[in-house]
Amino acid sequence: MRIDPRPLPAVLPFLGELPPLLTRLYAARGVQSEAELDKSLARLIPYQQLKGIDAAVDLLVTALEQRQRILIVGDFDADGATASTVGTLGLRLLGAAHVDYLVPNRFEYGYGLTPEIVAVALQREPQLLITVDNGISSVEGVAAAKAAGLQVLVTDHHLPGDELPAADAIVNPNQPGCEFPSKALAGVGVIFYVLMALRARLRSLGWYESKPQPNIGELLDLVALGSVADVVPLDANNRILVHQGLERIRAGRARPGIKAILEVAKRDAARITSTDLGFILGPRLNAAGRLDDMSLGIECLLTTDVAAAREMAAQLDGMNQDRKSIEQGMQREALAQLKDLPVESMPYGLCLFDPEWHQGVIGILASRMKERYFRPTIAFADAGDGLLKGSGRSVQGFHIRDALAVVASQHPNLITKYGGHAMAAGLTLPEENFPLFAEAFDAEVRRQLREEDLTGRLLSDGTLAVEEFHLELARALRHAGPWGQHFPEPLFHGVFQLVEQRVVGERHLKVVLKSECGSVKLDGIAFGVDREVWPNPTVRWVELAYKLDVNEFRGNETVQLMIAHIEPR
Repeated sequence: MRIDPRPLPAVLPFLGELPPLLTRLYAARGVQSEAELDKSLARLIPYQQLKGIDAAVDLLVTALEQRQRILIVGDFDADGATASTVGTLGLRLLGAAHVDYLVPNRFEYGYGLTPEIVAVALQREPQLLITVDNGISSVEGVAAAKAAGLQVLVTDHHLPGDELPAADAIVNPNQPGCEFPSKALAGVGVIFYVLMALRARLRSLGWYESKPQPNIGELLDLVALGSVADVVPLDANNRILVHQGLERIRAGRARPGIKAILEVAKRDAARITSTDLGFILGPRLNAAGRLDDMSLGIECLLTTDVAAAREMAAQLDGMNQDRKSIEQGMQREALAQLKDLPVESMPYGLCLFDPEWHQGVIGILASRMKERYFRPTIAFADAGDGLLKGSGRSVQGFHIRDALAVVASQHPNLITKYGGHAMAAGLTLPEENFPLFAEAFDAEVRRQLREEDLTGRLLSDGTLAVEEFHLELARALRHAGPWGQHFPEPLFHGVFQLVEQRVVGERHLKVVLKSECGSVKLDGIAFGVDREVWPNPTVRWVELAYKLDVNEFRGNETVQLMIAHIEPR
């Protein structure tokens, strides 16, 4: 693992009366003006800049006026679950008479608005279908819905294919011709914007002259959760949405389901950070869609019954424990496939398959193997009917969805379908095509990346002086975000004397350190260390990459180093 300095602009911007360290941290993350640090809702990009927003609102106003039956079709991940919840609750708040949701079971129907899921939807007798976090590639599904006499509103954030679906309206910042400056909205962010536009139209039509205007800000805890869990880039606009949602949670105003998941995870809502959204709430919510049916997660988020929320949160927690167990077994099997392969013979693009692997967990497996081997990785599972389903994760500098497009164009009929983002993608292909695909994918990765690109690299914000290891700075860093994708939490590095070391749990290394000059004593923890290396009683000095954090124990707060990388020095 290599630790490199995070690049800084030649001239630091003026960001108000901030401490020099915070100015440097923000500048290194692309912040160019003080206005970008304003996290008030007034700073959100106006919804009017979204292509298709007027047509979408026209559809929705008509649906509300005519008391139409509306059916939301979501996705089976955390973004899809929160988007389904936001759409359902938001439309009810704004006066829709009949709103329901439908999430395809990934094992029966796969992703998106397919003709098969349209057939299921028709049993509910809807008049308007709204897709959330999917639909931009559902050409056949939208055609099936239109043929059945339904109106269709597509809200999505994924990259479109060559052909757009013939929906009545499409809202997607990534569709051709959309000038919305932030292309990083999550699916839940897109539907929230549609609700903002709808409320504004209803207000102009006089809907709220004799009744209070609904506060759709009540949904921001869900918007924050879905945005962070989907790992979308936290640009200035998304940071506003996430910050506002976090503030609601910290103030005790979250949905009962979010509160219940935090309770079962033994997390204090008042101290929650964006990292907790991604690593505590997100996995528990995702577990339902990975192992069973995301409807349980959505019902947990929808309910106002505290007891019911707690019961469902406990079920989600149990599913997450099962998911961890399955994932660990799959990791062992994946490592066994690669253990005898010399490093020089390892593909640049890893493709892994085992007929017993769980279809709902392959995305996590791909992520774990990518982190271990520092190369784009796709893990495959048996999807039945002679097909394999793959889930891929990429490294910085390699757009995995575009790479799949190149492979598909060079090898027609190799891939059945594909889609995704720069850093994550999914695909389906016939099982007999797996060897050829693995070869073609590796060739495309080799075309784009060099050997030095496949070395783990951490970007550091520098070293901290002895006097900077204090609670005030740790607290300031915790609340200076929200931190996340493309706006990473500050990471520092340095050499420390290793005073004590012990493993807690299965693979977590607790350490006591002294600063290089020996004047400050610090606690630290490294998660998921290699048990063949640690603990190591012969090591006296270590080089660390770490985050400065606050540890609370029995009401006392102390500085703690959250160690991202540790190696003997």
